[in-house]
Amino acid sequence: MREIYRAKDHSIVAYYKSVLEAEGIPIMLRNEHLTGSGLSEIPIPEFYPNICVMNDEDYQRAWEILNRTIHLNAKNAESEVICKNCEESNPGNFDICFACGENLPSLEDGELAPCESSEE
Repeated sequence: MREIYRAKDHSIVAYYKSVLEAEGIPIMLRNEHLTGSGLSEIPIPEFYPNICVMNDEDYQRAWEILNRTIHLNAKNAESEVICKNCEESNPGNFDICFACGENLPSLEDGELAPCESSEE
């Protein structure tokens, strides 16, 4: 078992956990229950929730998946997508339109556009 990811924010750790599980990689969360205890509020990384890959032979593939996901999320956040249902603009890393709840096109659908800067 090897640790692969650690963060103070439990929701981020849980998201990456679900990404790895969806790819069929056996993982374990450590320190997940410390969030409500107050210990995770102490700025000591050893108390932060973390993801461990159960099998060493899965570590490299898990690292590649996490790396790709982290970079894709950052890239998508810099883009916007227009909802085909209500034509509302949404951040590119959203899957569902915040205005009407419809599924949004993904990056692979070629529907993303760079965000326009409001600075003049």
